[in-house]
Amino acid sequence: MSRSWVSPGVAYLSRGLLSVVVPAASAVIIVVRLASLKGVRVSPWLMSAVVLGAAPLGFAAYVLADEISQQRKAKRLGARLIPRIKGKWPGNLDKVVTMVMKNENEYLGTASFHAFCSCFMESYFCLGRPIEEEIKTILATDFDNYVKGAKFREAADSVLGTGVFNSDGEIWKLHRTMTRPFFTHDRIGHFEIFDRHADHAIGLAKERFRAGLAIDFQDLISRFTLDSASEFLFGHCIDTLSAGLPYPHDATESTNTIQGDNAAAAFALAFSQAQQTINRRVSIGQTWPLVEILADSTAQHMKVVDAFLDPILKDALEKRRTTVEFDKTELADDQTLVDHLINLTSDFKIIKDETLNILLAGRDTTASTLTSAMYLLAMHPEFLARLREEIISKVGLTRRPTYDDIKEMKYLKAVLNETLRLFPAVPFDVRENLHETTWVSPEQGKKPLFIPQGTTLSYSVFLMHRRTDLWGPDALEFDPDRWLDERVKKYLIPNPFIFLPFNAGPRICLGQQFAYNEMSFMIIRLLQNFSAITLSPEPAMNPPAWWAEKGGRQAIEKFRPRNHLTLYAMASLTSRYFCGHLIRFYLAGCDDLDTVGQYCKGIYFH
Repeated sequence: MSRSWVSPGVAYLSRGLLSVVVPAASAVIIVVRLASLKGVRVSPWLMSAVVLGAAPLGFAAYVLADEISQQRKAKRLGARLIPRIKGKWPGNLDKVVTMVMKNENEYLGTASFHAFCSCFMESYFCLGRPIEEEIKTILATDFDNYVKGAKFREAADSVLGTGVFNSDGEIWKLHRTMTRPFFTHDRIGHFEIFDRHADHAIGLAKERFRAGLAIDFQDLISRFTLDSASEFLFGHCIDTLSAGLPYPHDATESTNTIQGDNAAAAFALAFSQAQQTINRRVSIGQTWPLVEILADSTAQHMKVVDAFLDPILKDALEKRRTTVEFDKTELADDQTLVDHLINLTSDFKIIKDETLNILLAGRDTTASTLTSAMYLLAMHPEFLARLREEIISKVGLTRRPTYDDIKEMKYLKAVLNETLRLFPAVPFDVRENLHETTWVSPEQGKKPLFIPQGTTLSYSVFLMHRRTDLWGPDALEFDPDRWLDERVKKYLIPNPFIFLPFNAGPRICLGQQFAYNEMSFMIIRLLQNFSAITLSPEPAMNPPAWWAEKGGRQAIEKFRPRNHLTLYAMASLTSRYFCGHLIRFYLAGCDDLDTVGQYCKGIYFH
C-alpha cells in the first residue's frame, strides 16, 4: 500500500501538466524563437491563447483519431464497434455523473447499461445484460487477456496494496501460490473458532432481546465473521463482539448511551469506509484523483487499520525470528495464515497486503450472505420452517454441527445457493483487456463486437443471476427448491457459468468451502436458538415509496441493497448507522410467541 505526501489529485494534475501543457508550451516557445530569428514579432497574448487552447484541441484530435483507428481495426477483423453512449458534456462527463447519482437512489443494477462509453481518454464497456459466454471468456477461456488492470490497481492500491485481489501476472501467481495450501479440507473443517464466536454473538442478541431492544443484525454478523476470520487467519481475535452494539432508533435515552472508543470497532469501520472509497474511485474512472485534490480519501481510514494490524503482524514476525526452523513445506495444524506466510517470506508488505486481502474476503462476503439469507428467510417463513426441520432432524437443538452434518444438509445448501444467486456477495466486478479482441454478437446475424485494447469491462453476476432467459420465468423469486428439482438439470448443468458467486476460472475463490462451512454453521446455530423471524423495519430504513411502483424485486424489496467491493444493506444517508431492517427473532422452545415477542424485540440489518 503506497503512501505519498502528495494527494492523488495533485499528482494527477502534475502528470497532466507534464504530458500536455509542457509539450504545448515548448512548441510555442520554439515557434516564437524561430519567428524572432526571422524578424517576425509574435503577440504574447496570441501565444498564451494557443497554449491554453492546445490541450482541448489536442484532446478533441485524440478522440477523433482514436475513433477512426477503432473503426479501421474493427473492419480489419470483420467486426463492428459496440453501440456508443454519447453525452452532452465533454468526455461524456454528464453520463458518469448521472450514473453515480442513479446508484445513490435507484435499485442496485438499475443504472447499468449494455453499451460502450468513453470518458475522457478511458474506454468502458458495461455489460448491463451479461451472458454466460461473455463471462466465461473473461474469467476462463481467455483468462490471460483479461486482468484487473493498472486502472483498478491504482484505485485500490492505497487499501489492498499488491494483495491477491489487486494484482496480476507473476505477483498474483505468487500470492495465490502462497495462500492456496492454507485452504485445505482438513483446515476448513475446524469449527471450534466458529462455535466460540457464534455463542458470543447469540448471547449478545439474547441479552438485547430480554431488555426489549433490537439488535443490528448486519453489524452483529459482521463482527462474528471478522472475529472468526481474524482468529482463523492470523491467530489473533480482533474481538469486535466485545465492543458495544449500536441501538435502534426507539431505544430510551437511558439505554442508548454513546459507546466508548474501541480499537476493534474503529478498525472494522475504517476498513469498510476505505472500501467505499475504492468503489467510488472505480465508478468515477481514471479521473477519480480530481475529487481527491486535497488529500487521499483512504489515508485517515488506513491509518486506523495500520495502527491496529501492524503490531499484530510485527509481533508474529518477531516470534518467527526467535523460533526454531521447521520444514517450510509442512503446514502444521495449529499454524495460522500469517505463520504460513512468514515461513515463506519476511517481506512485511507482502505479508500485510495478503492478510488484509484475505481478511476482506473472510469477513465481508460471509457477512453479506448471512445478512441476505436471514432477510430472505424472514420474507418466506415457510422456507425457514422447512430449514429448521432439517437442522433439528440432523443436529438437534443443542449439539454443535460437524463437517459431515453440514455435508448431508441438502436443503441448507439450497438455501445458501439461492441466497447467493439473488444477492451474490460480489455483485459487480471489472477487468481490463490487454489486447484488442472480438466477441460474438448477442444479436443473431450481426457482426462480432470489437473490444479495443485497454477497455475497462464492467460485468455483474448480480444481474446475470436474475435473468429469466437463463434461470426461468421465476428467476426473481426466492425458491431454494430450484436447487433440488428438475430446474438444476434444465438451467444450471448445461450452463454452469450462469452461477458464479465465487468467481470462476484461475481466480476462483480459494476460500469458498470455508465460507460455506462458516455460513452453514452460523445458520444452524441461529435456528437452534430461534424459531421464527419477522421483519420490523425502522422508518429511516425503508426504500423510497416509488420503488413499489416498479416491477421485479424492486417492488417488493424491504431494504436497499448496495455495494462497495461487496454487497451490503443500506439505510438512508442521514442514518447514524448504515442499516437495513429490523428482524424479530423468537426464542426456540417457547409456546407463546406473542409473549416472547414482547422482549425478543428483534434485529435490524447494518
